[in-house]
Amino acid sequence: LPGLHIFAIAFALEVSVGKTNTVMALNNSNVLLPCTFTTCIGFQDLVFTWYFNSTEMIYQGKIKSKASEPTVVMSNPRVEFVGSTTGKDNNISIVLQNVEFSDAGKYTCHVKNPKEKDARHNATIFLTVVQKMVETDNTVTLIILGVVGGLIGLLILFMLIKRVVLFIIKKTQDGKKECLVSSSGNDNTENGLAGSKAEQKAPPKA
Repeated sequence: LPGLHIFAIAFALEVSVGKTNTVMALNNSNVLLPCTFTTCIGFQDLVFTWYFNSTEMIYQGKIKSKASEPTVVMSNPRVEFVGSTTGKDNNISIVLQNVEFSDAGKYTCHVKNPKEKDARHNATIFLTVVQKMVETDNTVTLIILGVVGGLIGLLILFMLIKRVVLFIIKKTQDGKKECLVSSSGNDNTENGLAGSKAEQKAPPKA
């Protein structure tokens, strides 16, 4: 069916830059710009292109088939291809060397597969260039975790004390009940209370 064919074409080729699309790099360092692609029906004469800020081409490669590695069509002198397409993953990542502050911006990994009627897909990475990496101060987080942990500990201690106190009160009440039961069954004759014992019959008259 035509509808199913269009659906298969639309979702056969996928391009990904990983779990996050933001990268931070130190000034004058090298930075990896990752990109992989997947296809359900394979590829032939596939062309992939890296763009800077959507317009400036910085690398282009062509892959004849799954059995061959990419050949370079165009490359910026500061860009190195570090991927591989003959392995498990179709990796078309590049490394940007000696990054400068002017290199900060949007990098797009664009893939075109003629076998899928020239289906085109892309994924984007945003690069930030900094003078130095800022260490994250976790002091506040540690203080919060310490306070929360302390409160939980106090709550558990309070519950334990409550259980012990309730247990002692219950035992004390049970002891009082036993005393009341035993005292209610005592013979009260010795205390001078009448009717505590059956009256003794008078001796019969002679």
